[in-house]
Amino acid sequence: ITRDGVIGNYVHGNEPSHHVCYLYNYTDRPWMTGHRARQVMAAMYRPGPDGLSGNDDCGQMSAWYIFSALGFYPMEPGTDRYELGAPVVGSAGIHLENGRTFTVRTKGQGERNTYVQRVLLNGKPLDRTFILHHEIMDGGELLFELGPKPPKH
Repeated sequence: ITRDGVIGNYVHGNEPSHHVCYLYNYTDRPWMTGHRARQVMAAMYRPGPDGLSGNDDCGQMSAWYIFSALGFYPMEPGTDRYELGAPVVGSAGIHLENGRTFTVRTKGQGERNTYVQRVLLNGKPLDRTFILHHEIMDGGELLFELGPKPPKH
């Protein structure tokens, strides 16, 4: 991993590749999405003047981090779908313009716990690798259970 945003052939400092780690959700190893997103966050972002690995064109580098830190990312613009990753926050609330709050919480949060074991939306298991915009806007809670190894299916 280099500080200029390069991990192997992945170049995080170039915004058109920001979706790449979320493509694991379309394979038989969706748990790699969160693992890789957390790897990118740890390697490519830090507080300070040189905290980004590229140019923050219109805020895209920062937006990628905020979404990924919350555990979901709008990978495909123009759709209502957000791909799930693995959050780095312990808990965060998004106060929505409709007066509701959407909360993200994690169980087992830690530097070594980079693999999503299970996701619950409003207390019910979410058996897919995405959430929809209306589910966020309805408010409620998205709970990620994290662990040190990929989940067994």
